[in-house]
Amino acid sequence: MKLLLTTSRGIEDLAKKEVEDLIKRADLKGKVEEKPLGVEGRIWVEIEESYYFNKKGKKREFKIASFLNENSRLLHRVILYISSTKIPSLEKEKALNEIYNFVFNSPIEKYVKISESFAVRSFRKGEHEFTSVDIAKTAGSAIYDKLSNFGTPKVNLDHPSVIFRAELIDDVFFLGIDTTGDSSLHKRPWRVYDHPAHLKASIANAMIELAELDGGNVLDPMCGSGTILIELALRGYDGKIIGIEKYEKHLRGAKMNALAAGVSNKIEFIHGDATKLSKYVESVDFVLSNLPYGLKIGRKSLIPELYMKFFNELSKVLEKRGVFLTTEKRAIEKAFEENGFKILHHRLVGHGGLMVHLYVIK
Repeated sequence: MKLLLTTSRGIEDLAKKEVEDLIKRADLKGKVEEKPLGVEGRIWVEIEESYYFNKKGKKREFKIASFLNENSRLLHRVILYISSTKIPSLEKEKALNEIYNFVFNSPIEKYVKISESFAVRSFRKGEHEFTSVDIAKTAGSAIYDKLSNFGTPKVNLDHPSVIFRAELIDDVFFLGIDTTGDSSLHKRPWRVYDHPAHLKASIANAMIELAELDGGNVLDPMCGSGTILIELALRGYDGKIIGIEKYEKHLRGAKMNALAAGVSNKIEFIHGDATKLSKYVESVDFVLSNLPYGLKIGRKSLIPELYMKFFNELSKVLEKRGVFLTTEKRAIEKAFEENGFKILHHRLVGHGGLMVHLYVIK
């Protein structure tokens, strides 16, 4: 069995390790590869089929796709892989015709019963003369025509029994069955309050992994709607978890989200200004935060001064490591340097259509 997994660009290595750990936890054997065919944000898993006996003694197949959907913190989608190919950079009609022929000749009849309704969800990234809607229509027509050889196919665009996933990323085309559904895994059910620039839960968990927490207290000094803190609390973290937020509206929203997640008793929320950090905490082991940048702050001209003030305060209280996310590379690195911080790790991560900088410092 092959699975195609999706995650944020730049955290494929962390997602791969998580999947390997989950496979091991399930006592299964499998091979995990990041960036299959050179495609970022994707992971390929080849895993042996496994069975177990239920309480009634009946043999049942272990559903690895369901297991990953239920237990992963870093993945966005779990797709049952059917086939893949290269679609060269061609003019619209010829490229879509190649997609049609490839989908039609794929063994799709093995993945959907003629009695089941289906729909196609598509994703496109790169320079093409056509849209993702064109891909969905083309793949859908090919699937319908192929299934027509076995009866009358049922199309249900709103509530299908089977969701086919057709992805074209540059010149690589993937076809599979989306086991996750229409809502990505990073869209957590606890999010009842939406910050205008909230952090994806998958990236929040990547930051948690990179922090290498050891049970010490953890602070998000610009916590927004509380994503990092809530995800940490949901992991059952034993150390103290603290959030500071300047704006009362977002602080109320963070408290609502924590309550919805069932972890409000595990997080201490403080109404305060991160540029006066030492006023609220004497020392803190770890600091993780998605810093204000771009539209999050309104005027980018304010960022250098904000970062300089914040990291000056942070230098007074941070004991171990900090993990930060921003687009403002020059401003943050200058603030690091002038306040005595050392960069331990740096990478680019895809978030909200941007490639943002993720730093680990001490």
